[in-house]
Amino acid sequence: MPRQVFFYDQPERFVAGTVGQPGSRAFFLQASARGRITSVLLEKTQVAALAERVEEVLDEALRRSGGQAPIPAMAPAELVDTAPLDLPLEQEFRVGTMALAWDSTEGYLVVEAQAVIEGPEDAEDAEAELAFEDDENGPDMLRVRLTGAMARVFAKRALDLVAAGRKPCPFCNLPLDPEGHLCPRQNGYKR
Repeated sequence: MPRQVFFYDQPERFVAGTVGQPGSRAFFLQASARGRITSVLLEKTQVAALAERVEEVLDEALRRSGGQAPIPAMAPAELVDTAPLDLPLEQEFRVGTMALAWDSTEGYLVVEAQAVIEGPEDAEDAEAELAFEDDENGPDMLRVRLTGAMARVFAKRALDLVAAGRKPCPFCNLPLDPEGHLCPRQNGYKR
């Protein structure tokens, strides 16, 4: 089956969001423009890694340009998006591999999220090989081009979203459930 590429060039909205309560949340990336919405499912750790890496890429692009790149140092307050995910929330695919690139000639950050490859044991190696290939039979992909300001706003929201989860145990740093947890640093006593 041919690959589906969901491409958004400067979308009206590109956000990370969740559905559910802390401890059992589902994390999504969502892009929308001109009435079209694309939502992909991913793990909390993937959201955190993507947001941190977006910040690093933007900081490096700004440094290399000597401060001339069209990238704000912080997320512009007037662009910050705290609204919930757009509905209908229909998952296109589960994210496996992600890639980032800064296009210095046009001043855009390109974010790619590819679907998990189902199959043999060497699927992880296959995902790595397909990361930036545009094979028509490859995995489905969400590709988004963002301005520096939009990328900063995305990263801020994503980092805030990850931090808004369950509070960590002060002893072992594992997440606390509302009913407590078995703390390994307390020899299994419930905290």
